[in-house]
Amino acid sequence: MFAAYAARIDRDQPLTGLELGERPAPGVRPGWSTITVRAASLNHHDLWSLRGVGLPEERLPMILGCDAAGVDADGNEVVLHSVIGQTGHGVGPGEPRSILTERYQGTFAEQVAVPTWNVLPKPKELSFAEAACLPTAWLTAYRMLFTNAGVRPGDSVLVQGAGGGVATAAIVLGKAAGLRVFATSRDEAKRKRALELGAVEAVEPGARLPQRVDAVIETVGAATWSHSVKSLRPGGTLVISGATSGDRPSHAELTRIFFLELKVVGSTMGTKDELEDLLSFCATTGVRPVIDEELPLDRAREGFERLASGEQFGKIVLTNS
Repeated sequence: MFAAYAARIDRDQPLTGLELGERPAPGVRPGWSTITVRAASLNHHDLWSLRGVGLPEERLPMILGCDAAGVDADGNEVVLHSVIGQTGHGVGPGEPRSILTERYQGTFAEQVAVPTWNVLPKPKELSFAEAACLPTAWLTAYRMLFTNAGVRPGDSVLVQGAGGGVATAAIVLGKAAGLRVFATSRDEAKRKRALELGAVEAVEPGARLPQRVDAVIETVGAATWSHSVKSLRPGGTLVISGATSGDRPSHAELTRIFFLELKVVGSTMGTKDELEDLLSFCATTGVRPVIDEELPLDRAREGFERLASGEQFGKIVLTNS
């Protein structure tokens, strides 16, 4: 079957390890389901995999892609939950939690095999492309906002780095949930898009906000860390799920954190139950993922290049006809 896969690890030039070509189709495995992939979305996790983060060379070649929507063997339209092995879910009880392509072949292919426990019904209201955007970036944003930040309608939130998948999801979900959303971006066009999606104000990173916020959604890391901490009200919560600009800020702001009793919460992906809730939320409210571009699978390299450039706003989706 045709697939986009990591053939080599290159920490400095990750795209040199990306190959497109034929790979073995999934075999039959008890307790697992083979899904015909209709759409799969890119995540920064795929770029990190090409750098060898979470993917050692001995597991190569590895088909990339964590997120997908497609059709099971019985013709049902489904969405995949891409976290494998948390407390025995989907695999044996001794297997640690991982994201699909850290241990198993991924979704940038004509077919993918996953534990049957990880297969959820796709709401009829969502297209395959829309549903494929939800299991990583949108689920991460959902958990950050509503589980780990614990915000409620009327609360205020700062979303750093508008344009990225998680940040864009947080703006849209926050608006739909009745939050007062502020956003940052270095790019004027992206700030404008953030306003169109429902942010009440979009500013350059580091700019002073008109008010201190109840929570910050942080995926940028070192470049925005100090601004995130300084933007919180006393007792506020900073939720971090990524560090695309690096994980070592020049100022940790420890004094401000303990003096104002701020909470710093790490967040990774989300549970199957949260994905079910997110699917239902999108189906019933009309909220839809922001898609930057749809490309056929054989043009996957273009999608990776766009993701690596940081020019995208929203999700990049690969489709199979």
